[in-house]
Amino acid sequence: MDNKKRKYFDKPWTKERFEETIRCLIPVIIYAIVYFVWFFHLEGTKALHYTEIHSELDDAIPFLEIFIIPYLGWFAYCSIVFFLFLLMYDLEDFFKIAAFFFTGMTLFLIISSFWPNIQYLRPAVMPRDNVFTHMVAALYRSDTPTNLWPSIHVYNSIGAYIAVANSDRFSKHIKRFCAVFSTLIILSTMFLKQHSVIDVVGGIIFSIIVYVVVYKSELVVNVYNRHVEKVNARRAA
Repeated sequence: MDNKKRKYFDKPWTKERFEETIRCLIPVIIYAIVYFVWFFHLEGTKALHYTEIHSELDDAIPFLEIFIIPYLGWFAYCSIVFFLFLLMYDLEDFFKIAAFFFTGMTLFLIISSFWPNIQYLRPAVMPRDNVFTHMVAALYRSDTPTNLWPSIHVYNSIGAYIAVANSDRFSKHIKRFCAVFSTLIILSTMFLKQHSVIDVVGGIIFSIIVYVVVYKSELVVNVYNRHVEKVNARRAA
């Protein structure tokens, strides 16, 4: 990889670029509104029956509150990686990560709507008293132990790493950091008793399937190429 490829913001800002960036942001904002309304509706609705998610391996995994750091870091990590491709104006890569994220998140909402699930892994009493257990307790109060499969923390962490790993913009050091941080996030879901191993496996399986569709087929590339054709036609008009 040469130095030129490692310059993240080497494309000049033009009127056309600004307009195209806004056009890309609009569907993202619309999707975010739909997602959060749907998600919080599910969180605030008590189902008549929940399927408990549990495996014997869950009982062998210790509670480690220090993992609240990567768990909460997930929000910034996925957001930064997602919008970085748009800010770098690498629109094909942006279309791919958007397709990856939105596909899995939508499937998660559909599954949660038709198959309410719950876990009872959280400790009734914190085993230690420190700043990290206080943070975990706050997390427990704000997030119900329902609608867990597949784990979106796991799915989007893998998606963020895949996007970085498939880009020629990033150095090997950044790709390794993303690999490590994504792994820590995945582990955090189990060490904080937020998810069962079953949820984690589900997130991994979903990410593999969507990875093949998004990154190994021409589906998203074809959508992107049609988008480029429309943009060019609009500019020529």
